Amino acid sequence: MNILSGLFKSRDRPKNATSGSAFRFYLGNSTAGKNVSERSAMQMTAVYACVRVLSEAVAGLPLHLYKYTDKGSKEKAIDHPLYFLLHDEPNPEMCSFVFRETMMTHLLLWGNAYAQIIRNGKGEVMAIYPLMPSRMTVDRNERGELYYQYQLSRDDAQTMKGSSVILKPSDVLHIPGLGFDGLVGYSPIAMAKNAIGLSIATEEYGSKFFANGATPGGVLEHPGTLKNPARVRESWNQAFGGSVNSNRVAVLEEGLKYTPITIAPDQAQFLETRKFQLNEIARIFRVPPHMIGDLERATFSNIEHLSLEFVKYSLDPWLVRWEQSMSRVLFTDDEKKNYFIKFNVDGLLRGDYQSRMSGYSVGIQNGFLSPNDVRELENMDLIPDELGGNRYLCNGNMIDIGSAGRSAEPQENTDNNETESDTNNEE
Repeated sequence: MNILSGLFKSRDRPKNATSGSAFRFYLGNSTAGKNVSERSAMQMTAVYACVRVLSEAVAGLPLHLYKYTDKGSKEKAIDHPLYFLLHDEPNPEMCSFVFRETMMTHLLLWGNAYAQIIRNGKGEVMAIYPLMPSRMTVDRNERGELYYQYQLSRDDAQTMKGSSVILKPSDVLHIPGLGFDGLVGYSPIAMAKNAIGLSIATEEYGSKFFANGATPGGVLEHPGTLKNPARVRESWNQAFGGSVNSNRVAVLEEGLKYTPITIAPDQAQFLETRKFQLNEIARIFRVPPHMIGDLERATFSNIEHLSLEFVKYSLDPWLVRWEQSMSRVLFTDDEKKNYFIKFNVDGLLRGDYQSRMSGYSVGIQNGFLSPNDVRELENMDLIPDELGGNRYLCNGNMIDIGSAGRSAEPQENTDNNETESDTNNEE
């Protein structure tokens, strides 16, 4: 025990990587001069769209609890108490969709998703409540054991008492994102704060350009000396500033001369910068640009494959994090051998109608799909057994490869059998 304790103590403690403490070190002012945080980043349409696409995709997928049967197959464990919690209602205050959407939003913005596990006296899971990552700290005690410290707020569900609560790892569903120590994840917003800060600065520049009117800012020149230049500037801004005053005719008196000094937006590559930052943010979350409204490179021939790549390379890694994190903490050691949690992504991987029907035909004709298997995939009513809905069929002209060529062999045995049969019939 002393050896293990020393080993844990010698490791870097995870407090420097949690989104509840050191994430403030990474967030803050970017090189573009704009303050970036998880909440300010959500004001960017590209960040909001990426978070919404991924969180709604995870929340909308069917989530089932399965158990292994004696025959080596699997079936839904509907009678298990966890099935209702995961599939329908994790707690009395929210449905499964809202719970998963909230947790996935935390995971994408803070790099970690936390939820409190409520158990009864038998240790069975009764409810799961999401916790705010910004108020969670992960650390080790003197014996090297992990613990979670959560700062309470009036907005939290009344499942804990006090201003600060220490939770055991068995009482916390923790889904970590990409990190350096394998225990907690880093905030994607913090890691990419400069790219997001540039997007904020670019958007603010465009907003101020139109707020100052279509007539660019410039210099008012007077041949003499003005007694009150501030009043002249304010009068000019009041008459010609803002988009509502654009294209108004200016009347200059007393030899005043107006000289514009700003650069046109196209010369400053304003639109190109905004478009590049959209792709930059989509790259951070690994979301195809066409899913957040950028259809510049999307065509009818490649958009289906882009959507399939989204499921395989963007969504599937997140789903594995969910499945393994839930199985690790929600199951007992004995249940881990017989049960598992799985998201069903078949609906997202489905092709067009003609492709599906062609695939189903091949499956039925080759005997690895029954009519009811196909109807279940298409969410149709099943055919009764007496009508052959569960029968597996195959083409009659298909034979075993070992039987190929036997029809060309001499039929000696067959002739002898026929002779003996004729003799017996004559007798």
